[in-house]
Amino acid sequence: MTRQEPADTPLGDAFHLYDTTLRDGAQREGITYSVQDKLAVARLLDELGVGFIEGGWPGALPKDTEFFARAAKGELKLNHAALVAFGATRKAGTTAEADSQVRALLDSEAPVITLVAKSDLRHIERALRVDVDEACAMVRDTVEFLVKEGRRVFLDAEHFFDGYAHSPETSLRVLDAAAHAGADVLVLCDTNGGQLPLDLAGTVREIKEKTGFRLGIHCQDDTSCAVANSVAAVQAGVTHVQCTANGYGERAGNADLFAVTGNLVTKLGMDVLPTGGAAELTRVSHALAEIANLAPYTHQAYVGASAFAHKAGLHASAIKVDPLLYNHIDPSSVGNDMRVLVTEMAGRASLELKGRELGVDLAGRPEALTSAITKVKRLESEGWSFEAADASLELLLRQEADVPAEAPFELESYRVVLDHRADAEVVSEATVKVHVGGQRVIATAEGIGPVHALDAALRKALSPHLSWLDSVELADYKVRILQGHPGTDAVTRVLVESTDGEREWTTVGVHGNIVEASWLALCDALVHKSSTVAPVTVTSGAPGPGRGLRHPEPPKVVGRADVD
Repeated sequence: MTRQEPADTPLGDAFHLYDTTLRDGAQREGITYSVQDKLAVARLLDELGVGFIEGGWPGALPKDTEFFARAAKGELKLNHAALVAFGATRKAGTTAEADSQVRALLDSEAPVITLVAKSDLRHIERALRVDVDEACAMVRDTVEFLVKEGRRVFLDAEHFFDGYAHSPETSLRVLDAAAHAGADVLVLCDTNGGQLPLDLAGTVREIKEKTGFRLGIHCQDDTSCAVANSVAAVQAGVTHVQCTANGYGERAGNADLFAVTGNLVTKLGMDVLPTGGAAELTRVSHALAEIANLAPYTHQAYVGASAFAHKAGLHASAIKVDPLLYNHIDPSSVGNDMRVLVTEMAGRASLELKGRELGVDLAGRPEALTSAITKVKRLESEGWSFEAADASLELLLRQEADVPAEAPFELESYRVVLDHRADAEVVSEATVKVHVGGQRVIATAEGIGPVHALDAALRKALSPHLSWLDSVELADYKVRILQGHPGTDAVTRVLVESTDGEREWTTVGVHGNIVEASWLALCDALVHKSSTVAPVTVTSGAPGPGRGLRHPEPPKVVGRADVD
């Protein structure tokens, strides 16, 4: 049997960071974990350094039973956490030893068991259909049996806050039964998620003063207060807090493990993770989102991509002096980064900081900086958006700083036709004429749509001349019709995310024609990639120094960093 206590955590057993992603978090709509997924999630949580990992409900769900069986056979090696099995107390009218669900908890070989029990009189009488005496006996018998079998037991007092408000005596009797039977922690559950921080904290203090028991907290997020309620409970005296990764869970979700941990570590100064663990919060959050097949929430506190992103020029001016003037913590302390967004709201400081981030130094170059700001503001007013397209912004800034990215090819022309055939099949065909490596190249390709065909034709033309092109793939393609331009006259914005297997970059194009908007974004993607590899030798007919894909004068070179 593995250990019952968390290891290598500065606070040790004095404070429990308890994760229930694999049980309560898995109840989120849209999440379905395989057993292999559950093992991967548990390993990541253990890497982070949580103290307890609730693996599921063995005996009730086949996948959970298999998970514990595979863990017991050695497939799950935990360095920090103790594995927890979740289940219910014995049924009414039987004994704990004879109850198959209780036996399944023992068979899981988990060293720690969390039992759920009704602590609301209404649930006891209407859902369990027993009296309070029997409900307390169910708790007491099951805890005593599991403790005698060598298991550490926590009790989740379900619907505690609602139940305590309705019948305090009943709720306290349930806690008392568990505590005197040997339960180590009594977890007060805001099961309906309806509590507010001040009220919840007041109840926690009251229970602690009345009982002296070791208390825990479990909060749902139905009022968007799960994180605040959890932190308030800790401040009120609980020493065990239950959370889920990224707040996953039923309905509105649970208390977010990363937000709660970030607050405990950076605001309350509590060493709830092993040394260096806090710096892994962002990485683990994003990795767990990938396993759940959900996009990371960009505006998530502490770990979201936008958690330390600054858009207003006023903010950037202060950040230029001292980043902590507008960041509540150093982003690196939780494994995140500060970003400066460049939009129509950008000021000189914003653009200078962003340029520095992108490797384009505009400091001490007031004319270039002023010109770049003017161009960004105008383009943004016309529908361009640079806060999600750093690669296009870098090309623009390089042009303004007189260090333009050299285009690997020059466009002569392109044409796209749509062929609706007699069998109702619709095929797009594109032809491109480009100059590359001193040669004039013409290529034609078909695709399932005009943009696909155009991309295929361009690749066909350039592949023999650009050794790196085959490594570049289109990772994402987003189209938005901009407001204020209704109907068929609408202006279209296209965002293209590209990858070469090692990094990703995003470019933008805007035009009244979706094909041209896509072309602009695709070209920027190739120019940006080209600027990171050895330059292509160009001769007559190809763009010379300072002539990027966005130069407006004839011969036409398509791009955007130069649009006037």
